[in-house]
Amino acid sequence: MEAGERRRRLRREAAEYYQGHRVPERMEDALNAVFPLCPEDLYGELANYLSKFSKAPVICKLVGRKVLGGVGQPTLEVEIYCTVKNHEKRICSTVMATHSQIPENALPETIEADEKERNYSVQTAVEWVNESLNTMLRGLEPTDQCQADKMLGEYFANKVEEKKEIQKQEEGAGKEEGAAEVTPAPIYKQKEGGKPGKNVSVEEKPISRAEPAESGLCGSLAIGGTSLAIAKAGAIISHVPLYLHIALLKHNQESPKEMTLPLPMVTLLNCEKNSPAKLKLVKEVMLIPPVELSLKQGIERVLDIQKEMTRLLISPGKMPPPVKRISHLGCLTTGCDSLEKLLLLMQKACNNIGLELGTDMYLAINCAAHELMDYDKGKYEILTGTFQSPDEMVAMYVEMINNFPFIIALIDPLRKEDREQWSSICCALGSKCYLIAEDAATQISKLKSDQNINIAMCSGVVLKHINQTKVSDLIELTGILDGQRHITILGSPDGESSDESLVDLAVGLGARFLKLGGLSRGERVAKYNRLLAIEEELAANGALR
Repeated sequence: MEAGERRRRLRREAAEYYQGHRVPERMEDALNAVFPLCPEDLYGELANYLSKFSKAPVICKLVGRKVLGGVGQPTLEVEIYCTVKNHEKRICSTVMATHSQIPENALPETIEADEKERNYSVQTAVEWVNESLNTMLRGLEPTDQCQADKMLGEYFANKVEEKKEIQKQEEGAGKEEGAAEVTPAPIYKQKEGGKPGKNVSVEEKPISRAEPAESGLCGSLAIGGTSLAIAKAGAIISHVPLYLHIALLKHNQESPKEMTLPLPMVTLLNCEKNSPAKLKLVKEVMLIPPVELSLKQGIERVLDIQKEMTRLLISPGKMPPPVKRISHLGCLTTGCDSLEKLLLLMQKACNNIGLELGTDMYLAINCAAHELMDYDKGKYEILTGTFQSPDEMVAMYVEMINNFPFIIALIDPLRKEDREQWSSICCALGSKCYLIAEDAATQISKLKSDQNINIAMCSGVVLKHINQTKVSDLIELTGILDGQRHITILGSPDGESSDESLVDLAVGLGARFLKLGGLSRGERVAKYNRLLAIEEELAANGALR
């Protein structure tokens, strides 16, 4: 009797439980919906139908680990695990690219110190992910990017405040021992060009000292890495590609009818500034295919030029010197004694295969001017032993673009501190080519808070997903740049990883250009392949503008 009563009670409880969750009603709906289909996998189709009533997946675990990036430097990988239909499931992972502000000609001890700091920063990031962030984000839906980035931002802000407090305590303890720092006086140079035998006492304007680089907080990789991993997880759970997920986030979940691919800036040559060759003005020579070509056609054309350029560089007796190796940027590394020789060689390579620069292909030049300044002389060293003032640099660029109109973009032609000259060069060349700020742009944290860029008249800014930059930051920044009619370029850092998400970010954010490096090295080629796959997918769906 007792056993029978127990069974009846369990049946009543089960009936109440299932009826409370509308199971009988939904099972009937499922059977009615599936029967006309007569699917080969009946239970699979029933599972698909009923899965729409399951709870939304939530984050249950984050895993951070130290891995190696594309150039063998340590970086951070973040894995996302979610509770999906009562089971823990690995959803995705992301590997952060590494970014270094150490110039090519840095001293060995500077490079060694940077490597130690990088190792410590990555290890700190791993600890943040596995401990604090793992606990903080548990239970959050990965589709809620706004809330995730808000929590990550608050966590990082608290870490910054903690660091400031520690620094205050250290400074207070060191006041008794240390002396006050002396601010260096501005550099005044005597104006050159006076007649022999006469003293010239006219002074040029002082050369501004370089603004200090944005000091990265050790562990900051954890913020950017976790934000991107959550975005990838949100896309996977929503069953949409990452680029569309990003576009929906940017446009408040309104799906764009058409999407435009960014034009690739493909690095063909990396001209080392510390090479024996004289030319120091050029860091990268990049090819930009014309807009009327498909991406696939443009890449094929770039490869043809690269093959011919390689042939010319390895021919005996040719200038510039033979190609030495493939750069970490995924392109040929060489040197040259003058800019004119380099550009004429580019023209020859194109002409040899029936192409014309300025019609069939365009050039962009990354000058990286911040690496050229000789602060003792107060001038830029554009060739070995040849120096020019900021005003002379502007005149030189004007002459360059007039002589070589197929150059349609200059990246970092001046330091960000030379604001007056930026205004001059934009007035002179703004209608002829893009003048783009990369290292010359405002620090990314200030760009977001100040809502303007340091060089108001430049054409656009190169944005990079590094350190504590969150997906929401990139969405907000591109919105600011769009509103100011500045173009957005998504750029690949020097220490690139195999993660392809940068391409999806560029497409989803509506970037005008994508700067990925050259068509060599697996971590860079993978991104070009991803861009080609997106082009094919959008074209197949009739969504490619």
